[in-house]
Amino acid sequence: MAVYKWTAAEVARKVIDKEELFILDVRNHDAFEDWKIEGHKFEYLNIPYFELIDGVEEILPKLPTDKEVLVVCAKEGSSVMVAEMLSEAGREVAYLEGGMKSWSSYLEPIKVSDLENGGEIYQFVRLGKGCLSYMVISEGEAAIIDAVRFTDVFTNFAKEKGVEIKHVFDTHLHADHISGGRHIAAATGATYYLPPKDATEVVFDYTPLTDGLNIKIGASQIDVNAFYSPGHTIGSTSFIIDNQFLLTGDILFIDSIGRPDLAGLAEDWVDDLRETLYSRYRELAEDLVVLPAHFMIIDELNEDGTVARRLGDLFKENHGLNIEDEDEFRRTVTNHLPPQPNAYQQIRQVNMGKITPDNDEQTEMEIGPNRCAVR
Repeated sequence: MAVYKWTAAEVARKVIDKEELFILDVRNHDAFEDWKIEGHKFEYLNIPYFELIDGVEEILPKLPTDKEVLVVCAKEGSSVMVAEMLSEAGREVAYLEGGMKSWSSYLEPIKVSDLENGGEIYQFVRLGKGCLSYMVISEGEAAIIDAVRFTDVFTNFAKEKGVEIKHVFDTHLHADHISGGRHIAAATGATYYLPPKDATEVVFDYTPLTDGLNIKIGASQIDVNAFYSPGHTIGSTSFIIDNQFLLTGDILFIDSIGRPDLAGLAEDWVDDLRETLYSRYRELAEDLVVLPAHFMIIDELNEDGTVARRLGDLFKENHGLNIEDEDEFRRTVTNHLPPQPNAYQQIRQVNMGKITPDNDEQTEMEIGPNRCAVR
């Protein structure tokens, strides 16, 4: 039988389109339990590769014959071998090109909306890592917010759209993934912005991203307004775009809220986090559509694959926005945290410009799920 090679892009469409898929994951059990390809209608069987070296006959009854089967491993090699053994046993299967390494890297650009004054906003969904980046386009110009390190994705997309990247922003100093922001700015001549309170240790030049900063994008005059919103970091800054969208960085997510501990200052920043969520955001229009910098679970994706929700709905439904008792809130965001992101301290060092690991080292640093949230 045939063995097919699927790209991360093909798997991403199955996630977004809510298609059925059966995944045979041949990584070790602990790796699978920690992080896997999430899908609304996906089923899984986790059998480590070393248990299949002598043959796949025992698992054949566990594999469906009425669904597509995808074999997944860390980097590809083991899944190719298992797929070939299954093929020899008479099963038609596919394997994921590049394994979970490629899944972690893939970005799916999705149009969020047209903007009132003639522009567009796109969300770049990194399904394997839970990262969300944005590009605002208007009249031949573009601004990028919270770009991940795969800079070619953004520069090539801008070329496809025939726009020039003029401004690049990071809402905060990221700790769970490596930013591509300043590298995009260097390659395109754009201005790179970073909150100064998060930039006290950076070793490169930047333009301060300060409260009230107003940047115009294109002739249609789309306002990109900076809105100081500390808590995840002391410099965390949100954006209000065209009075329609609220880009919350890692402060507020659809199903959770940001964690305050990734710089080792949870006790210091928890009050800032509550002030932002329960006071600063409460003063904003409830019709603003929240666009976060991460998502935590697959259920946060909308029907079109975007991650977006009306602010007023989150005030009603997001548990982190409905903890009335301040002591309970403090306990929730300091004592009940998930494991910290993989290599987050080194990632912070990279984003400060203090260390410059090669591409393979950066990939290893970022492996794993999103862990920016408290839920």
